[in-house]
Amino acid sequence: MIEFYLDAKSGLSPYLQLVQQVRHALRLDLLREGDQLPTVKEVVAQLAINANTVLKAYRELEHEGLVAARPGVGTFVTATLTGTSLAAHGPLRRDLQRWLTKARRAGLDEESIEALFTTTFRAAAQEDVA
Repeated sequence: MIEFYLDAKSGLSPYLQLVQQVRHALRLDLLREGDQLPTVKEVVAQLAINANTVLKAYRELEHEGLVAARPGVGTFVTATLTGTSLAAHGPLRRDLQRWLTKARRAGLDEESIEALFTTTFRAAAQEDVA
């Protein structure tokens, strides 16, 4: 089961953070069809957020066809975002871990690492479009 967290510095609203975390878990095959998401009550207790925030996130995921609510039972994954490239994740993750280690050794803090990654990622995406 997924365990949600909130990052006050992310710039994303709490409900979007929940949606994004579910999408990421689906892409990485950490959540699969049939898996149950935490109940609204559990998420509210864990994160100390409003139940409407969790409901909004779950409704968006349901609208996207990724989950389905079963009244009185819970919310369950109905689709996956895992691509055929899942086998490539292991080697890429190891490469990324090595890169992160180099970045930390170079003296970059977490925010600097994230900024470098994000700007490089966006620049590469722009090059792919051009």
